[in-house]
Amino acid sequence: MHKALTPTDLPAPFARYSHGIEVTNPARWVWCSGQLGMDATGHIPEDTKAQAALCFENAAKILAAADMSLNDVVRVNAYVTDRAHMAPYMEARDAFFTGQPPASTLMIVGGFTRPEFTVEVEIVAAQQVQK
Repeated sequence: MHKALTPTDLPAPFARYSHGIEVTNPARWVWCSGQLGMDATGHIPEDTKAQAALCFENAAKILAAADMSLNDVVRVNAYVTDRAHMAPYMEARDAFFTGQPPASTLMIVGGFTRPEFTVEVEIVAAQQVQK
């Protein structure tokens, strides 16, 4: 299983995430490439929260291909194009991670491959392997 690492001698996390996650070996790992807020038909929602939800839904499909789920996520790296997109992204993220939150980084970037994208999400997942 995963264990959250939130030392009491550090400032509390700024949002709903863990300072660190311990994964006990042996474990299977999946690294997902950055997912953009676009569905299989090519539709891109205008609002950041809907784009972020699609990012997590797309990542969940990748994990399902490895017999994993978002419950196995230990790290999220997210990128938004403006500070105004931070709160909608975090609302979407928090809706997908209702249990122990993963370790997380959120950065503001200059843009993505197409100007209509406002958020991109990368995830890392780990699953305990039974000995």
